[in-house]
Amino acid sequence: LSKISTSIGQVFKAAAFLVLTIITNIFVCYTFLRTFVKEGKLMTADIILCHLAFANLMVALMRSIPQTMAAFGYKNMFDDVGCKLTIFSFRIFRGLSISLTCLLSTYQAVLVSPATSRLAPLKPRIPQYLIHIIVVLYVIYCISNSNAPLSAVASFPNNTIPPYTFNLQFCFIKYPDYIGFMSGGLVNFFSDLLFIVLMAIMSGYILVLLYKHSKRVKSLRSSESSQTGARAEVKASQAVVTLVTLYCLFFGVDNIIYLYSLTVLRVSLLLSDIRVFFATLYTSVCPVVVIITNPKVKIKMKVGKQDRLGQTTNITTPDV
Repeated sequence: LSKISTSIGQVFKAAAFLVLTIITNIFVCYTFLRTFVKEGKLMTADIILCHLAFANLMVALMRSIPQTMAAFGYKNMFDDVGCKLTIFSFRIFRGLSISLTCLLSTYQAVLVSPATSRLAPLKPRIPQYLIHIIVVLYVIYCISNSNAPLSAVASFPNNTIPPYTFNLQFCFIKYPDYIGFMSGGLVNFFSDLLFIVLMAIMSGYILVLLYKHSKRVKSLRSSESSQTGARAEVKASQAVVTLVTLYCLFFGVDNIIYLYSLTVLRVSLLLSDIRVFFATLYTSVCPVVVIITNPKVKIKMKVGKQDRLGQTTNITTPDV
């Protein structure tokens, strides 16, 4: 009984963590959309963050929810068509999550780069073509993942799982042979690695610029307004570097386990669960970092708290 109660408690903790992930990402999207409705525009970084929060939300819905339901004991929740749509959607939004994080780090590096930098010409170009870039990313991932649903199935005859099959607990991804199994895995790995390397380069560049800026601030006295603007850029840069660092950490562990899984015929469920945890952990941490560091989101949260406190005071305080 103790083992059963412990497992049930772990499942409920996972479910609560998932609900928190969904709520925080929805809150970030809502805040930016509300700002856009009121002000008629959004900053470039805010647009990227809004799409990133939406992509993370969809990753949680398409992967974490079915995984949690499977942990609760729900079986055969999808048919073959449902599995194909779920895997297809997950692949698209997982790719968007990494590419949008990469775009955010690139834009921040361009934004803080000096006028003499080779990145300087991109400062007006990225905001000008931002929507086009995001649309192109959506189209690229839709096209590049069009073959992914073909190998997804809900179950096998006699519940016999063949070799070279990924067991997601709610669906299966089967490959016809070892060559297809390895080639598909290596393509996914190197596409992720390309973005991670680019993000790491841009984050390293931002850190170098921040270090030079801190040394310059110590030796020069500037006006209060310029210091305020510089501090805002520094905070935004630090937030982006934090997101990139977390992404590299979580998805690094995810891809290490993924590479290992390519060397065995069948992956244990425990290892699969660990991989899913790290693959989706970024979707939970990312909105928390945005809520803590983004001024618009912080203001919205403070206003919400004040409104709730005001309502509580009106209810509990009697008229004199």
